[in-house]
Amino acid sequence: MRVVWIVLAVFLGSVAQAAPTSFVSLDRSVWPERLDSPVLFDVASRAQILSFAQVLHDSEGLDEQALADRLQLRQINLQSVRAVRARMWGRLWNNYQQALQSCDQDASFCFPAESLAELRTLAATFDTQVGAFYAGWVEPSRQFHVRYLDDLLRKAALLPRLESEVQRFLEPEDTGGTFGDRLFLLSVVGGPGLTDGATETLAHYLRQQQVSGLFFVLGSRWQQRRDATSAAALRERYADHCVGLQGWEYRSHAQWQDWQASLQRSQARIQSDAPQQYVGWFRPPYGQRRQDGQAFMAARHLRVSLWDIDAQDNGPLSAEQSAQRVLSLMLLWRQGIVQFNETSAKALPAVQQLLTLTAQSGIGWADCRGDFQAPPPQENEQGAEDSVPTDDEGGEVDP
Repeated sequence: MRVVWIVLAVFLGSVAQAAPTSFVSLDRSVWPERLDSPVLFDVASRAQILSFAQVLHDSEGLDEQALADRLQLRQINLQSVRAVRARMWGRLWNNYQQALQSCDQDASFCFPAESLAELRTLAATFDTQVGAFYAGWVEPSRQFHVRYLDDLLRKAALLPRLESEVQRFLEPEDTGGTFGDRLFLLSVVGGPGLTDGATETLAHYLRQQQVSGLFFVLGSRWQQRRDATSAAALRERYADHCVGLQGWEYRSHAQWQDWQASLQRSQARIQSDAPQQYVGWFRPPYGQRRQDGQAFMAARHLRVSLWDIDAQDNGPLSAEQSAQRVLSLMLLWRQGIVQFNETSAKALPAVQQLLTLTAQSGIGWADCRGDFQAPPPQENEQGAEDSVPTDDEGGEVDP
């Protein structure tokens, strides 16, 4: 019995070490300006990019052991961490160049940087260059970015023991990083709800706002709703939206022996019931998918859709905090795939707040069937992390 208790204590300790909370938001009220024009969106975006870049730059000063301690891991994959950092620096550089385009209309945070090396140098001392008008935003922004970065680096550090959305290995995989500037796709996961309510109201609201959502559904939930209502009712529920796959059950498709049957069964069911709404996109639960799945995915005409902006509306964040988190990450990444949870009661109010906050900001919402190009120019610009609990070896723990 003593040995059993020791093993149990070690296991519980490793789980606690391996799964720190990643739910984090940034109170947008600390930013002193409303984002009521494309120019002011760019001002806030430049500040967000530089703030995150400083935190990213500072993290590179940690040696391997110090980084492991910060991420609360015994061992880390330093090569993967470096690769993820390099990819983030590339996006930050491109995004900063885009955000500089409106500097002739508002010069706030328009620090010159002719190369990525210069951006890195600029980022190192960014917080000392922020004027008094924005001073109240600096520390809350830094704290948000530290926790957000730690979540990303932690996922990188666990590779390949635990796959996640920060990993890239299948072709094609899309996270929205190649979208046009200020263009976002609104995606929703985990549905359909087993009772009338959240799904219908969210889908209806998006239709009213003329925003097409990409709803990733679970085959088993779809079958249950179909049996309880009808295929016609499901088609009506998702009218004017797109329906993609999350598999038959919400479980890792990297570790599941029957992952192929999961996708085949889901695809056949949804293609048959809602051929007009079906699109060949697969959103892997927890971002986990098979590295040897390329041929199968191609044969089924499926593409992997990951995400780079997670609302985390299925956790302890309030609806307002979820909306503010998404907005902060939209300012940072300037294009991408936003993920909400279809069965969360907070999804609808969070989406409502997000669309209100960005209504005049010059962003665009991509058509779920489109080519994801840049939004049309504004006529007047003058005023203008699923985190899955894991054990220390990267094994999945049922949520």
